[in-house]
Amino acid sequence: MTNPTAVPEPGPRDATKTYAAAGSDTDVAAIAPDPAVAEGILADAPAVDVFDADTHREAKEIIARYPMSRSALLPMLHLVQSVQGYVSQEGIAFCAQHLDLTDAEVSAVATFYTMYKRRPCGEHLVSVCTNTLCAALGGDDIYKKLQTHLGSAEKPLGHEETAGTPGEQGSITLEHAECLAACDLGPVLQVNYEYFDNQTPEQAVALVDALQAGKKPAPTRGAALTDFKGAERQLAGFWPEDDATYRSAVDGPSQAVETLRGAQIAADRGWSAPGAQDVPLPEVEKK
Repeated sequence: MTNPTAVPEPGPRDATKTYAAAGSDTDVAAIAPDPAVAEGILADAPAVDVFDADTHREAKEIIARYPMSRSALLPMLHLVQSVQGYVSQEGIAFCAQHLDLTDAEVSAVATFYTMYKRRPCGEHLVSVCTNTLCAALGGDDIYKKLQTHLGSAEKPLGHEETAGTPGEQGSITLEHAECLAACDLGPVLQVNYEYFDNQTPEQAVALVDALQAGKKPAPTRGAALTDFKGAERQLAGFWPEDDATYRSAVDGPSQAVETLRGAQIAADRGWSAPGAQDVPLPEVEKK
């Protein structure tokens, strides 16, 4: 039987030692107990602007698309990722500065959506659907196979961990995704958000091997494969100005036989949806 600890007494008790300094990706202004303390910390180590003049110019282009500047936050975060490969604390400050938001407001959005990564990503992001239908069809097996293939049996690669050095050619970040919205083609995975349908563990291994070798296999549907930063630039709304280059980047098959099967059966059998009824809108009481 262990002895009970002493009842703590009221009053201040200064720690005899500290264990770790704040990391470079820590929002010290948000966690400091006293604003004056935060100002002192930031004065000693001011935030570094890691974005060049072109990125600042493109941020202003994004903001100009919207009637309210804060509406530009999502594409702005994609712009940050297209430069850094993730959303760093400097990226948070960059968005906050341009949009007249607090770092906390930007952080709340960046940590809510899974597409915004808080750790550096590899050249390619491989997302394996592990939601119910894909999992039952083999998605769990694919994910486990890639974990050991990109890692090892003793140390499988974890969720959002990277095989290789982030950002370098052939590096791959692996993640399990809750749903990739392609249940009719499961099990599916994505590389930089482009679809590879009806996968098997063996096909998935061959795919990541090709990526590590510097190849870019054609997706089952959608545009030609790019790298993670390139995909993020497209999500930020920046495309090649040359029409031929633009078309080569975006054109690709966007539908599958499985997806259209229901519509085809309806057409063959002469089925149609009932027409919409013209129902008057209810009157709203004036205030």
